[in-house]
This record gives sequence, C-alpha cells and structure tokens, in this order.
Amino acid sequence: MSKVSYYTEEGLKKLRAELNQLKDVERPKASQAIADARDKGDLSENAEYDAAKEAQGMLEMQIAKLENTLANARIINESELDTSKVLVLSSVSVKNKANGAQMNYTLVAQSEADLKTGKISVDSPIGKGLLGKKVGEVAVIEVPNGKIELEILSISRA
Repeated sequence: MSKVSYYTEEGLKKLRAELNQLKDVERPKASQAIADARDKGDLSENAEYDAAKEAQGMLEMQIAKLENTLANARIINESELDTSKVLVLSSVSVKNKANGAQMNYTLVAQSEADLKTGKISVDSPIGKGLLGKKVGEVAVIEVPNGKIELEILSISRA
C-alpha cells in the first residue's frame, strides 16, 4: 500500500518530465548499451554486459518508483488552503525560542523540498512538528542535536 503525496502543479509537472526523460531517453540508451556489450562476444565473461544489465535493472526500478509516486500523487488546490493552521503548502514564519532567530519555511512534498529556497518536506522532523499548529503556538521538535522550540508567527499560502 502506497501513501498519497500532495504536490503543486509545478512539482507534478517536474515528476512527469523526469519520468518521460527516463522512459524516452535513458531506457533506449540502456538497451543500446546492452546490445553493444552483447555484440562483443561471450556473455559469460563479459563484465560490460553485466554492468549494462545491472544499470538497466536500476533504471527500471527508478521508473517503477516514479510511476508509483505519480499514481498516488494528488494536486493541492492552493486557493482552498486553510491558513488558520499549518498544512502542506503553507508558508510559515517561525521564531526559534532559544536564540530569537526568525525563519520562513514552505512545507512541501518530499520530492519538492529544497532548503536553499526555504522549502522543507512535510516528512522532515521540522515539517512534522509544524503541521497542524496555529499562530501563537509553540512546536517542540526533536532534532538530531536535541529539541528546538519554534513559535508560529504567521501562516499564509505558498
């Protein structure tokens, strides 16, 4: 049983483009590599053939995983998001209670996470800790080096 993942339209387009790249470009390359290695003679002692077959197997696993992800993907209608509490695709402004540092995060699906742009996964410890919280609440989050307390300052749509 696979779990449902929520994506923006942009994130879903990226996943579909990646799947198309793997199927339309990488898969034919892998098949050609196997054919080229096969033409080099005895398959029982052909390391190039074995490597090409292994690469093809890895590619097929990647394709199957992406297909499964897409089959369970749902698009979130951002205009209908509730901004009274932190949800997927919420932009959240938080203050670290220990040092007073303010940070802004947007909670996204794991495949769309990019810390450089402030997009964190809802599956990350911080993402999980913030989900469901309201403005003014403090999220106590277990991180590798202890606990941090983040006060929710504001919530808006991504």
